[in-house]
Amino acid sequence: MTMHVPDGFLDAPTSIATGAVAVVAVGVALRGARRELDDKTAPLAGLVAAFVFATQMINFPVGAGTSGHLMGGALAAVLVGPWTGVLCVSVVLIVQSLLFADGGITALGTNILLIAVTTVVVGWFVTRVLLKVLPKRVGMVAPAAAIGAFVSVPTAALVFTGLYAVGGTADISLTTLATAMLGWHTVIGLGEAAITFLAVGAILSVRPDLVYAARGVISERELVIKTKESVA
Repeated sequence: MTMHVPDGFLDAPTSIATGAVAVVAVGVALRGARRELDDKTAPLAGLVAAFVFATQMINFPVGAGTSGHLMGGALAAVLVGPWTGVLCVSVVLIVQSLLFADGGITALGTNILLIAVTTVVVGWFVTRVLLKVLPKRVGMVAPAAAIGAFVSVPTAALVFTGLYAVGGTADISLTTLATAMLGWHTVIGLGEAAITFLAVGAILSVRPDLVYAARGVISERELVIKTKESVA
């Protein structure tokens, strides 16, 4: 099972509620993205959306007939910022739903909440916390992002399980669903972490200034260097 929720898996009230939350989240992200987008971030945002779209179309087996794919929330947040990340992944999900029938139209709000909002928020939060406690080196950004990506996937699965407990319509027990979702999405999270680590690491190796999450690390390092030079 991938994270894309089909039509009819959740009842109408739950789908309407998640749709309303998704609309509000995207609206807030539109305002927040204005502070993130600049000459460097804007072109990269389009590339990130294209990359997430392409990789989400590629499914990899995780066993027992189950497949997974990159969600991309943590990756997008680290590369272009959390607000812009929500917008990038949301656009990908809208295109997939309307043009490729990947995820139901009535479940679009649910999928945006799970894949675009939850993974971005969790992935960004974990990454930022780790960068606060890890040594202030650019090389720490990719590992921090990978851990954030890993945590974001089972967290999204847990949120989906909660939504199913509220408004699930399928003939599946909550215990069975929770076990399957958390179990398999923990495995899928490993793939998410690996792809995120490689992608962020590749960009850091050539243009660390393009990685949004690295800006704070770079500025802090420059401040430390200038402070040492002034003392000397």
